[in-house]
Amino acid sequence: MRTALPAAPEALTVPEVMTALRLSRSKVYDLIRSRQLASFTVGRARRVAPESLRAFIQEQIEENAA
Repeated sequence: MRTALPAAPEALTVPEVMTALRLSRSKVYDLIRSRQLASFTVGRARRVAPESLRAFIQEQIEENAA
């Protein structure tokens, strides 16, 4: 029996966020630590919701538009 997977991931890994933002691992963790990028943990695994990533990008666009 096959179950359908969601079209888009529900949660991104830190390496996926690194790729999306083209940033280093330490910079992504800095953003998480400073609460600029919302995240959550499952056990020892850190995850970022796609909505959080989109919100972070939108905030950066708005801040740098001036």
